[in-house]
Amino acid sequence: MTSKIAEAMKSDSKVPFHRMLAYASTDAAGNLLYTTVTTFILYYYTDIFGLSVAAAGTILLAARILDAFDAPVWGFIIDHTHTKWGKSRPWFLWMAFPFAIFFILMFWSPQLSTGAKFWWAMITYLLFGISYTGVGTPISSILPNLSNDSEERIKLNSTRMIGGNIGYLVTATFTLGIAAFLGGGNDTLGWRYTAIIFAIIGFALLLFAFLDTKEINQDAEKSIPILKSIKAAKNNWPWVILVVVFIFYWLGNASRTSVVVYYTQYNLGVKGFASVLNALVMFQMVGMLLIPLLVKKIKKSHVLIFGMCLAAFGQLLIPLAGHSLISLGIVWSIASVGTGISVSMPFAMLSDTVDYGEWKNGIRASGFLTAIGSSFAIKIGSGLGGWAPSVILNKVGYTAGVNQSHSTLSAIQFCISYLPAIFFVIGALIMILYIRYESKENQIKADLNARRDTL
Repeated sequence: MTSKIAEAMKSDSKVPFHRMLAYASTDAAGNLLYTTVTTFILYYYTDIFGLSVAAAGTILLAARILDAFDAPVWGFIIDHTHTKWGKSRPWFLWMAFPFAIFFILMFWSPQLSTGAKFWWAMITYLLFGISYTGVGTPISSILPNLSNDSEERIKLNSTRMIGGNIGYLVTATFTLGIAAFLGGGNDTLGWRYTAIIFAIIGFALLLFAFLDTKEINQDAEKSIPILKSIKAAKNNWPWVILVVVFIFYWLGNASRTSVVVYYTQYNLGVKGFASVLNALVMFQMVGMLLIPLLVKKIKKSHVLIFGMCLAAFGQLLIPLAGHSLISLGIVWSIASVGTGISVSMPFAMLSDTVDYGEWKNGIRASGFLTAIGSSFAIKIGSGLGGWAPSVILNKVGYTAGVNQSHSTLSAIQFCISYLPAIFFVIGALIMILYIRYESKENQIKADLNARRDTL
């Protein structure tokens, strides 16, 4: 009888393919819009909207620091959401329109004074960042409630990552071409129309996700008080280390991608090659596929260190590629394999730090810890990573749309090569501190299982 019940429960946990597609559409929508921003916003602000590089850098820094702290707030909001649709699912519906409309407004380029342009960019960038967290947080928090079967969850997460990579590929590869085509020589209109198209697609994908996902375990979910959630981070050093390392990954990744268009346009004289380099970032999938093989041979912390070092190595090879587009594509792909490993491992390891927090403090605050470990780290890292090149370019006197000086070209090359490599290496060095905690994981799991058995 017991086996029949277990079999029935497992059968109920099976997720149909159409529902997996609905879940994948969440990350596809998120990456389609968010990657457009992280990849092109600095270039858009300076060369299309007409802001100075200093003003653009200030916006990236200030807005990202402000909206980075909404990650725990969104975690608390979702933890305390109770509807007939569940905790996480309704936010796909509620946030679809704000997410789309703020994206459009960012790329609208109204005719304003210089000062008004600054505040328009600041406010729309900030509101878009907040709305992105409102979409991104439930993408992670809904997973445990889509199925009770661990194998199904793995399939769901894999499908989600594929959806995210498709969203990234579309915007990274085609945005420049679509904007040029739709603008017909008017860059302002081209970017505006492109933003409208992407926003409509993103809105439709999130609406599909809401309509075709289904949460279970609603009655079993209990809200954890805010102060108690925060206490789960007390003395949780592996979590602290992982968050800091993830921030340095995003520092490197953002500084790497934010100057691609500058490098191909001014240093190489082939602006369109930026789309090729952005497409080659899909080599991250190679790194992601290598992870299961690598973790069987070496520690997870060693895998992450290897990924960061490989990414740094690829970036350092960029100056050696010179003006050879083929060589540049090869070294960019090498770095992308490293970033694929580096961006995936922290997500896989965050659950271990949640276990450590429960073992150390007796509190399992997975929502709060993973929100800080993912959304907060992404926003702080990508914000500062996009700001750092703007400071450097401002120091050397970058002016949009003109022939750049030798010092400016050297600065652009530094920002796309050595700067991200420095960030990646620092992250790898900090990760060394994690190794001692990883050696305790088996004991921690055994202690937690024994503790739960006594309850």
